[in-house]
Amino acid sequence: MHRILISDPLDPSGLEILRASGAFVHELTKEERPRLHELIADYDALVVRSMTKVDAALLRAGKQLKVVGRAGIGVDNVDVPVATELGILVVNAPTANLLSATEHTFALLLAVARFVPAADASMKSGEWDRKSFLGVELQGKTLGVVGFGRIGQRVAMRAKAFEMSVLAYDPFLDAQVARRVDAEPVELEDLLRRADVVTLHTPLTEQTRNMLDARRLALMKPGALIVNCGRGGLIDEPALLAALASGQIAGAGLDVYSEEPPVDFALMRHPRVVATPHIGAQTREAQERISTETAHMLIAALEGSTAVTAVNLPFAPAGSRGEPYLRLGEQLGRLAGALAGGSLKRVQVDLWGVDEALRRPVSVAVLKGALTPFLGDSVNYVNAEIVAASRGIEVVRATHAEAGEYSPLVGVVIESSGGTADIAGTLFGERDARIVRFSGFRLEFHASGKLLVLRNRDVPGVVGRIGTLLGDSGINIAEIHLARREGDENALAVLRLDQEPDASLMKKLSALGDVVDARAIVL
Repeated sequence: MHRILISDPLDPSGLEILRASGAFVHELTKEERPRLHELIADYDALVVRSMTKVDAALLRAGKQLKVVGRAGIGVDNVDVPVATELGILVVNAPTANLLSATEHTFALLLAVARFVPAADASMKSGEWDRKSFLGVELQGKTLGVVGFGRIGQRVAMRAKAFEMSVLAYDPFLDAQVARRVDAEPVELEDLLRRADVVTLHTPLTEQTRNMLDARRLALMKPGALIVNCGRGGLIDEPALLAALASGQIAGAGLDVYSEEPPVDFALMRHPRVVATPHIGAQTREAQERISTETAHMLIAALEGSTAVTAVNLPFAPAGSRGEPYLRLGEQLGRLAGALAGGSLKRVQVDLWGVDEALRRPVSVAVLKGALTPFLGDSVNYVNAEIVAASRGIEVVRATHAEAGEYSPLVGVVIESSGGTADIAGTLFGERDARIVRFSGFRLEFHASGKLLVLRNRDVPGVVGRIGTLLGDSGINIAEIHLARREGDENALAVLRLDQEPDASLMKKLSALGDVVDARAIVL
């Protein structure tokens, strides 16, 4: 049974899903919060919102921790690099609040453009003051969208309903996507010079921190408006306060801040700022979606699915079509690693007929499979590459343009202190993983279960003697696969067994006449 700790309030819909999965779910109480570092040691998964800071110390205290679920989009409060190093998957709910954040952007924009909060406060104080609230219309204005992802695109589409022109900036902007919503792709500083309204929808990184600083604010049209429902820290807040004071910026709508909750409220108190306390996702619908999406992601991650939206998975989610490829890669890595023996030195993955999107996932799967016999559950898809690099293991991936013997075909060569293993496998019907090349021999078998791998002299009677010895030991042969090569005095046999042979039996098999090598491998 998986144990899941909920450290921040979560909508009941997600809790119901988690409990229905059969997991043990505990909601952290206020009294328990000081003991979080102690309690986390007994849990497989942690669910947080923005209140809990999942720092390196907390992650290291989670001795059994496999997944951190962030109920929301941003993971600023999670130390993702340390989670990756520890092999802890970080999942979030990237689509749950798209609509609510989009709509809140326009709520702030309209509130700033038409002085809605100030006019409302005036009325509540018993005043009737129409002249103080001369606003601006959106029709005919130019909206500059900085960050043209899923929210930015939705904002652009809704701006068209207000008959606005749209400029779009994103360092990874697909011009075709911009054209689809009738937005003009431009560089950031061009956008700032031309836009009447600038709205921000980018993640916070070292490259985007304070991207709207004093210099860039000075580039904007005098009297322009700014809306930030993206991330706190994208705007240099003292510079924005100065630009508002000078009249360079006519107004700002802010939902996010460089420090939350803020210590200094000078910017939020400015009369031409409409400020909300990070409520872009605070709708009933969004909270339910965030909760259910996080719950589903968490359960899938705990069950080992790679079709999850993980922040630190080193490849895009493989999905149901990609999972058979990952299983094939992992089986090949485990088998080759077991055959080579000793400590790994080099892992080479050769790919024929594998889609570009699956090449890195398959290579990571091979690496995970090769490392697992030595490191167990401490290595996974998240940290396999980091673990290999930290141990000085050379990893090579080669893609071949020419057709392989099979399509797809994944070849694995592992060099270790114990020797070299060279195998290859394919998928039949895109789901049935089989080994098709084994140390230069051609044969076909499933790389799973209890395997006995034998090299023997290619002479009559050897297989019979092996079968007799296994039978005398009470071990049943489920499958047997034989292969030989022209001009080679040795042959290969791979047997799938119903029972695992013990050390005594392996010693007897190795001592049989004409048996060159015998290995038992459990996959």
